[in-house]
Amino acid sequence: MNGVIVVDKPEGWTSHDAVNKIRRLVGIRRVGHLGTLDPIATGVLPLVVGSATRLAQFYTRSDKVYDAVIRFGYSTDTYDREGTPTSPITEPVITREKLEPLLNRFRGPIQQLPPPISAKKVGGVPAYRLARKNVPVELKPVDVTIHSLELIECNGPEARIVVHCSAGTYLRAMAHDLGQLLGCGAFLKDLKRTRSGEFTIEQARTIEQLEELAREERMIEAFIPAADLLPEFPSEFVDSTTAAFIRQGRDFRVSPFRVRPGARFVKAIGDNGQLIAIGEAKLPNLYHPMLVL
Repeated sequence: MNGVIVVDKPEGWTSHDAVNKIRRLVGIRRVGHLGTLDPIATGVLPLVVGSATRLAQFYTRSDKVYDAVIRFGYSTDTYDREGTPTSPITEPVITREKLEPLLNRFRGPIQQLPPPISAKKVGGVPAYRLARKNVPVELKPVDVTIHSLELIECNGPEARIVVHCSAGTYLRAMAHDLGQLLGCGAFLKDLKRTRSGEFTIEQARTIEQLEELAREERMIEAFIPAADLLPEFPSEFVDSTTAAFIRQGRDFRVSPFRVRPGARFVKAIGDNGQLIAIGEAKLPNLYHPMLVL
């Protein structure tokens, strides 16, 4: 069982809760996640299992898509609904005409100041740990990219948006900043991740569905095989002799007809259809196995 299980994370669970659950269901210790979700958030949480955990390095900069609800009227110390209010509570009526011009400030490459209660590290310590000890936290703005930001609807003091963004973007910070611009405060009320890299909500399974598969000994149905991951990397099918060379760390040649010229990485696939290694270009049509599963 080497591959990815896409979990539809329920509200209230940490990403580590989901990792522990899958460890128990599949009976494998080597399980990790490809990007955390806050406990209040739901949706796509890809978990790598077995030797596929070694592929996590290729997913550190994956884009994300979120469906979010922002509540205007007051701000909180966590920038979400679980926090303590830090401004007077009001009930503004948010309109598209009022909000849409402000959204332009968040489209494209921007600098974003992460929330003080976040996993961003300050001197090697996560900011949330310092904040909870009332230690002043000074975070620096980071460069992120908002590829698209669509205002879906406005309903009283709330607005729903869909955001396609780069890794490292905080929707909580966006909600807070919008509230500051409107002068009424705001926080993130609901958040659902509908895509993380190549993984979508259509592929995700709920915890209940995964538990049922485990009871019926059908967990393999939830796996995306390692060979199917990283679809942007061309596949090179190798015979058993070449596979043995690759496992010894020896360079291997690829077909100039199957692998597009200039491809930095290729997937070496064995004759059993399993992923053997990720090769990195050394010379035209010659690859070095930089990661062997």
